[in-house]
Amino acid sequence: MKDVAKLAGVSASTVSRVISNDSRISNKTKKKVLKIMEELNYYPNTIARSLANNKTDTIGVIMPSYKEDIFINPFFQKALKGISLIASQHFFDILIVTNHKEESDVDVLKRIIKGKRVDGLILTRPKEDDGGIKFLKENNVPFVLIGSCLEYDDIPSVDNDNEQASYDLTALLIKKGRNKITFIGGELDSVVMKDRYKGYLRALKDYNIPFDEDYFISDKFLEKSGYYLTSRLMSLHNNLDAIIVADDLMSLGALKRLKEGEKQVPEDIMLASFNNSMLAKYANPSITSIEINSIELGRRACQKLFDIFEEKSRENKEIIDYKIIERESTSLKKGVN
Repeated sequence: MKDVAKLAGVSASTVSRVISNDSRISNKTKKKVLKIMEELNYYPNTIARSLANNKTDTIGVIMPSYKEDIFINPFFQKALKGISLIASQHFFDILIVTNHKEESDVDVLKRIIKGKRVDGLILTRPKEDDGGIKFLKENNVPFVLIGSCLEYDDIPSVDNDNEQASYDLTALLIKKGRNKITFIGGELDSVVMKDRYKGYLRALKDYNIPFDEDYFISDKFLEKSGYYLTSRLMSLHNNLDAIIVADDLMSLGALKRLKEGEKQVPEDIMLASFNNSMLAKYANPSITSIEINSIELGRRACQKLFDIFEEKSRENKEIIDYKIIERESTSLKKGVN
């Protein structure tokens, strides 16, 4: 560090502050010091520095249960991209955290927090009555949700208006003449799933469309779930004319099952989903989906976490815009994209 300071013409403490990305150091000085560090092939000992500063320069991203194939679901990939865009600007690393076998959500957080592995956390799929959120609040751990919390009003979070998005998607199908609209959901304790289901029900009520309890069916946010839940719906209802699926990955399974039967998409059954991932865009037929701006959700969540670190004033909850991307699965005209 002394060699870097000497060549850069600054003090060793300034070099240390550059390494820590201290906002008091000008961009000009940062660039000069970083250039000298690169020329000298100097890399600070992060373990020693974290012990000295009581900082890890690492944020943890809490993923859903280890049983879920989270890296197939494009939502998490895109959210991570947004998180990494901000983390890299602050010279922070990202620790992706999932459950070990038979480990509860709270156990995961205890392991990470008590072990001083991270400086703060981003939670990617909050649940109803989430014990992890309660634990983090009680222990004053900096964290941000991608999603919403039902139990507390003061939780820093970034989300879409999922209820209204689902309302709009349901209304789109109703306006296309569909009146036997079913809903395939994910885990029942998922806050985002509850909000999307609520919007669906509200739209049916507002448009005087009858609702049958058998029109709602749910399981995990997995492709295979979408497949067999669609199979169950088809066995229960011979005359259903539209399916809303709570996630693009599940909608692939739903589409596969529909194509195996005698029903045509969209002529007989229209299909619509959420997240507007590449899965929906390149499906055959392509699937109408809600663009929730996953990258922006991740980016804004990470920026909010750094605002907490720096004790900047902020709104507790930010809402990110959404947009319906209509494609072939809800259009009787070819070529809609």
